[in-house]
Amino acid sequence: MTGIFCKKTGYPAAIIRALMITFRNLALRRGEHLLLSGIDLSLHAGCRVGVIGRNGCGKSSLFAAIQGELEADQGDIDLSGRIRIASVAQETPSLPDPAIDFVISGDAEVWAAICAESAAMAAEDYEAVALAHQRLEEVHGYDAAARAGRLLHGLGFPAATHLKPVAEFSGGWRVRLNVARALMTPSDLLLLDEPTNHLDLDAVLWLEQWLLKYPGTLLMISHDREFLDGVSTHTLHLHEQRAKLYTGDYTAFERQRAEHLRLQQIAFEKEQAEREHLKKFIDRFKAKASKAKQAQSRMKRLAKLSGTEAVRAERSLWINFETPAKLPFSLVRLDHVEAGYRASAVNASEDHLPGEESSATGSVTILRDVCFGLEAGDRVALLGPNGAGKSTLVKTLVGELPPLGGERSTHSDLRIGYFAQHTVESLREGATPMDHLRDIAPEAGTQEMRSFLGKWYLPAERAFQCVDVMSGGERARLALALIAWRKPNVLLLDEPTNHLDLDMREALAEALSDFDGAIVMVSHDRHLIGLVCDTFWRVADHRVEPFAGDLDGYAAWLRARSGKAEKDAEPVKAVPPPKAALPPKADPKRSRRLKDIEKLEQRIAVLGSDLAQLENSLQDPTLYSDNAAEFARLTARHSEVGAQQAALEAQWLEAWAQLEAG
Repeated sequence: MTGIFCKKTGYPAAIIRALMITFRNLALRRGEHLLLSGIDLSLHAGCRVGVIGRNGCGKSSLFAAIQGELEADQGDIDLSGRIRIASVAQETPSLPDPAIDFVISGDAEVWAAICAESAAMAAEDYEAVALAHQRLEEVHGYDAAARAGRLLHGLGFPAATHLKPVAEFSGGWRVRLNVARALMTPSDLLLLDEPTNHLDLDAVLWLEQWLLKYPGTLLMISHDREFLDGVSTHTLHLHEQRAKLYTGDYTAFERQRAEHLRLQQIAFEKEQAEREHLKKFIDRFKAKASKAKQAQSRMKRLAKLSGTEAVRAERSLWINFETPAKLPFSLVRLDHVEAGYRASAVNASEDHLPGEESSATGSVTILRDVCFGLEAGDRVALLGPNGAGKSTLVKTLVGELPPLGGERSTHSDLRIGYFAQHTVESLREGATPMDHLRDIAPEAGTQEMRSFLGKWYLPAERAFQCVDVMSGGERARLALALIAWRKPNVLLLDEPTNHLDLDMREALAEALSDFDGAIVMVSHDRHLIGLVCDTFWRVADHRVEPFAGDLDGYAAWLRARSGKAEKDAEPVKAVPPPKAALPPKADPKRSRRLKDIEKLEQRIAVLGSDLAQLENSLQDPTLYSDNAAEFARLTARHSEVGAQQAALEAQWLEAWAQLEAG
């Protein structure tokens, strides 16, 4: 990258002008509630910023202000230059458009050119057709369908669903369509508010890799610490109406904040000791004429002390699941079970994607020949893409879905605690937490129930408040509390963290780690899974099979399969075929093509190694604070090498297509 560099920051001046975001004395309110006050900071081009803070601290309001949807109560936000902003829409209309068209339309210029071409063809206006073709070439529209298809595939949509109408997808899948559309939108600034909430672990890992290659500035609200560690270069912490920017990922933020609080407490204690010493001198000698000057001097010094605040200990959250009354060894077992949905339940299934075929009896088989058992102390995480059957397996274990074939057997003392994806939304409208608790424990006393809800951070004023006005985090805590009240010996948890902030996720992880019963968990939160689970089963291709490895191994396995259609449960490496698999050299022309392919493979491998080294260098936190010029050079080089690799991969695919076509 060449050009003029800003002397102050070392960044290219053009980037500074176009992509800097500056908050000047910003204050934001929601109604009468002051969320943020006195915010002064700048975010520079290329930063990937994780925005964190407890629920209700103002994270989403900050995003709304950046997009001009919320007016600042004080101060302003300066978006230098003409920044293109992309964000994920909160709702998806029930459209008849194919999913892939909905995603492509995120690129407004490309979509306009496609529509113009379609209209010209329909009108048989071939001059207009030629102009539309020219415009498509200018806006790189000819590869739009391929780009949209890759986004859909990465976010878990099977190829068979790409042409299905948006209206046929359930709410969770529509959220994923909105994410794909936002990623398709050309942007300089990308705002993502809890982008992983409706994704499975496979899609989260894919999104993480996609965002690492995003060339613009990224702001993302997330309560997934592993995701933040994998993507962010900076962390913006919102706390007590203030905002502080830290260099580094979430783990680096924790370390820096702990050190900052330690030093602040030391400074406070030192200042308090000095205050006490000065006060004693003043009280003792202020009435003595011989010491009047010294007393006056110390009074002035006392007045000038900065007033360092004591470190206020943040309330650490603690919850627990009590020891089950009975804990038999063998709890529940599925033997050669066919799991799925009968005709009446098909449309209610999150696992049932548009395009899946029903049997002649009207039922849909999602999983075949399932042999799975739970014993006391088991900690099982279910891995696999959305739609593959993880929720179906959990519902079959619960007994909510009777097996279509095979046998489900349970111990007579089995007591299940079940958290489903829809549990939070299914809380009774108009009812209070106390009402919900009375539904399952009519014999319990009011004080006992109030004390129990207080342990789940639903104090007296919230225990009698309608759940309709509660936050998602409060409703999730209530749902978990209702499970804990029953003292289950098996916990079946399907995405329990979607509405929980980082602190409550940590508390849940500790509670689950101490739980004596068995656990089966579906979650995209790798930190939670890593702390709680020690056994992994993969659900895919209508099968449920153990996965030999941990989460890091699973992530590596998925990366090895990247870019290839999944045909069976065994990994398929996303690399050029080995030389042994090359077609035989039948003639000189074919031999030349084979040599060209081998050369391309070698060049791709070299660029891949270069990219890995660059990505490793870009993970150095000191780059972003101490060496802006080097950061700019590395990011420019990373983009350049990535583009070269993509171009060579396209050539490699074309070369193979020509070879196979003869």
